[in-house]
Amino acid sequence: MSLLVVENLGKSFGGVKAVDGIDFSVGAGELLALIGPNGAGKSTTFNMVNGQIKADRGSVLLGNHELVGLPPRAVWRLGVGRTFQIAETFQSLTVCENVQMALISADKQLFSFFKRATHHALGRALDLLALVGMRDQADRACSELAYADVKRVELAIALANTPQLLLMDEPTAGMAPGERNALMALTKQLVTDQGIAVLFTEHSMDVVFAHADRIIVLARGRLIAEGSASEIRDNLKVQEVYFGSGKTFEKSKLKVEGIA
Repeated sequence: MSLLVVENLGKSFGGVKAVDGIDFSVGAGELLALIGPNGAGKSTTFNMVNGQIKADRGSVLLGNHELVGLPPRAVWRLGVGRTFQIAETFQSLTVCENVQMALISADKQLFSFFKRATHHALGRALDLLALVGMRDQADRACSELAYADVKRVELAIALANTPQLLLMDEPTAGMAPGERNALMALTKQLVTDQGIAVLFTEHSMDVVFAHADRIIVLARGRLIAEGSASEIRDNLKVQEVYFGSGKTFEKSKLKVEGIA
């Protein structure tokens, strides 16, 4: 059963149709990758689902809730978590305090600079950090962390509102190959264990083909393909969009990227 259902979603900027009437769905416990070349409409689609951009037409249903027209905070409160291409954390706060700040918002508590975040939901914050393998670094400042660990903290923050749907925008950007696959393997485990639906955009094809349960491909604002990793890899239209006519996803290239 689909948790998120997107129908006839469209957005234009001036005379340019950034997203042109696309349909897709994501089920609980599924990792759906949204890919496409630059300018395909991925970011616009992502931001319409999250409420950062208002759709011109169409529907984004999370269960029985229509998300189109809602601001990002309202979307978040309905159970949609998000990570960003560039990790967003409070660098001067500790790892644990960053998660506690998210829990303050999730619990609809008022934040005060005169009341330290360390007084709120410490046990829950530590449990979230344990989920992402950062429990032993809870007391370190985020400014001291390696970038891969900052991305793990961001994932814990995104889980603070116990999301049904997790949106991940270029989750492995700036990470080494081993770090990329470790983060996505962790995400896959969380999806399996907690039944979270994940929609993610990604430029690293090794990550997409290795970890996505299903892939949708956009080009010039339109959905041109949908299927498993093998179906997308062999799709002639996708190959043409990425590489031009006559070129394919060469097996040697896929081996280098860890796909084949």
